[in-house]
Amino acid sequence: MGALRPLAAMAFCLALAPAALAQDANDNLNAVLWMQKSVEYKANAEAVFALAKIRLDQALKDKSWTAAPAEQTGDFKSLSPAVVLDADETVLDNSGYQAWMVAKGETFNPKTWTQFVNSQTSTAIPGAVEFTKYAESKGVRVFYVTNRTKVEEPATRENMRKLGFPMQANIDTILTAKEQPDWGSAKGTRRAVIAKHYRILLLMGDNFGDFTDAYKGSVDERQKVYEENAARWGHDWLMLPNPSYGSFESAPFGGNFKLPIEEQRAAKRGVLAPWSGQ
Repeated sequence: MGALRPLAAMAFCLALAPAALAQDANDNLNAVLWMQKSVEYKANAEAVFALAKIRLDQALKDKSWTAAPAEQTGDFKSLSPAVVLDADETVLDNSGYQAWMVAKGETFNPKTWTQFVNSQTSTAIPGAVEFTKYAESKGVRVFYVTNRTKVEEPATRENMRKLGFPMQANIDTILTAKEQPDWGSAKGTRRAVIAKHYRILLLMGDNFGDFTDAYKGSVDERQKVYEENAARWGHDWLMLPNPSYGSFESAPFGGNFKLPIEEQRAAKRGVLAPWSGQ
């Protein structure tokens, strides 16, 4: 009988394994761990914002400098300077919501996301507050173009105010999705509104769509657009790291989130370039 006890214990563990694996196999486990706990992530973000200060000073000296070639039309050299930053995972760290999904085995849901936004528990990305305050000290208007919704704007504004981000009392500097009829998830229309009155010196974000509206294509199409804008990366387009979510993850399956999760994963595996092995 004693010999059967280890087998019984093993069977018990195997019975528990599916539930444990379902939680631990979440695609975001390592990504969220990296964003929340690694010094590598913090150092990367700090480095991007350090570079942003250098580029900002250069841009202020060059009246022909603009980061919004698609939206900045006409004679913009005499316009007041501005920088445009995304919010989520660019200035606001929402990894608490991502960690909640990993811990609970949940996926993104607009209802729980709004609950998270309303909790006002987002923290600041390392270097973000310092950079935005630096820009303001140079007489540069700071705009935040975010796909948080109009309904989520009051909580977002209060969260950012508490963190110390500069915001204007008499100018709407937080441009949310659906705030105007033509302000969809693509951000070009909002950049165009800013570009009418300001010379946009820098674009900063964590997702391809924070820089161009041509972000929804296939993996190869996105690569082509990336290469067409090669001169801008690290110059006037500055990208923050975000391995947790973004348009990169849906490109392999055409953005069709209605597909079963295993079909999505199969499409992702299908675009990988693995070592051939032994």
